[in-house]
Amino acid sequence: MYQDKNKQRLSNASLETLAIIAYRQPITRMEIEAVRGVNIDGITRHLFKLGIIKTAGRKEVIGRPFLYITTRKFLEYFGLNSLKDLPKLEEYSRFDNLAAGQKSESLQYNVKEVR
Repeated sequence: MYQDKNKQRLSNASLETLAIIAYRQPITRMEIEAVRGVNIDGITRHLFKLGIIKTAGRKEVIGRPFLYITTRKFLEYFGLNSLKDLPKLEEYSRFDNLAAGQKSESLQYNVKEVR
């Protein structure tokens, strides 16, 4: 399997922040921090340095915070042609329900009792 040795691995915190930006862009730092519940200054600096995110103007609210979006390099990093290629969030909520122990109607198993 081919691996790009120059491709830098991203931490879970970076991936989580990047997912929030990708799905909710354009988004402000405060909005991201509200979702994550932690300060993201260091993470966004790192993502900027890698060229995976950029600013796209300012939000027209008090304080005029920067708006963050993903870049073409983000798409290339994850092998996507466009943001439309991102998995639908509904796909993940189904898996979250399964992980939480809830039964899914679409997944039923026939189990035979062994004696």
